[in-house]
Formats: sequence, C-alpha cells, structure tokens
Amino acid sequence: MDRFIDLFTEIATEAGIPASCVFRKKAVELPGFFRPTKEWDLLIVRNGALIAAIEAKSQVGPSFGNNFNNRTEEAMGSALDLWTAFRERAYPESSQPFLGYFFMLEDCDASNRPVAVKEPHFKVFPEFSGASYTKRYELFCRKLVLERHYTASAFITSSSQEGLKGLFKAPADDLSIERFAKILGNHIANFV
Repeated sequence: MDRFIDLFTEIATEAGIPASCVFRKKAVELPGFFRPTKEWDLLIVRNGALIAAIEAKSQVGPSFGNNFNNRTEEAMGSALDLWTAFRERAYPESSQPFLGYFFMLEDCDASNRPVAVKEPHFKVFPEFSGASYTKRYELFCRKLVLERHYTASAFITSSSQEGLKGLFKAPADDLSIERFAKILGNHIANFV
C-alpha cells in the first residue's frame, strides 16, 4: 500500500503542495466527533486547512466474510466521524476537503466465487444476490461515492503472486486509480 500512498503524495507535490504539508506515518491524526482522533494514511494540511484525507485498506483471505463486514463498517464510520467533525468546525480554516478511500483485495478463488446471502425476513438488494466478495467490494466502493461519504474511491485486486510484481487489476473503470488520482489532483489544484 505504501507505493500507492507514494503516488498520491507525488500527485500532491507535483500539483504544487509543499512536501512539508503532506503527512504520512507521522502527524496523521485528525480530531473526530464521535472519538477524539482518527489516524489517516495520508493527510494534506496547508495553512491550517485540511485539504485531503485518504484511507488505504487491503484484505487478503481467508476470512472474507468477517473482514468485509468490518471494513465496510469502519469506512462508513470514519466518513461519518470526519464529516460530522467538519460540520462542527473541528477544522476551522477548511473548505470541504477531499476524502478518499482506496481498497485492494486479494484476487483468488475465494474472493471471486459467488456468495450466498441469508434472507430470513426481508430480501437483500438484488445486486448482492450471488455476488462475490470482489463484486461486493466494488459495489461498496461505488456506493461510498454515490452517497457522498467519500469524494472518490479506488478499488483494485491483485493475486499474491502478481502483487509482488506490482501488478493489479481495476474491476471497474469508475473506481480506477487513474480516476481517483485525477479527482484528487483537481481538488488539490484549488489550493495552490
């Protein structure tokens, strides 16, 4: 994941953000509304204003079901916490920041096979019926943006062998790294 954070850092600095305003690994905490702080994978803060916050997550098998539920709840909770803190002026010099969600899933048989759903009382939305975990993550990342919880989301897959070579797939064009990077770059351009 570090190489992708490197890419997002490069986009920021090439757009004119000083490297001293890009934070990763240190000073990556932001105040929340429901909790004191949350650590982000990349922050851009310039002149006291929050410009961007990016969360980068991955999942490698074997427990795709439990991890899927945990990852979705975590991402939605982080967005709710940040936007509520933003509304309450936790970042007082900031106009609306870029909030990005980047996710990489292991490309393997278990992540690609259809998964049954339990419907003891009500039907699930049709797009989830028989959807693999790859499809579920794609839907999730797309819905995060459609519901305006995140400004942009990227979703990629890679096998354990291909990942070591830096190779990956983007299952959906609207969730590609290129699109994510373009939206990030356009947002940052407003602050230089």
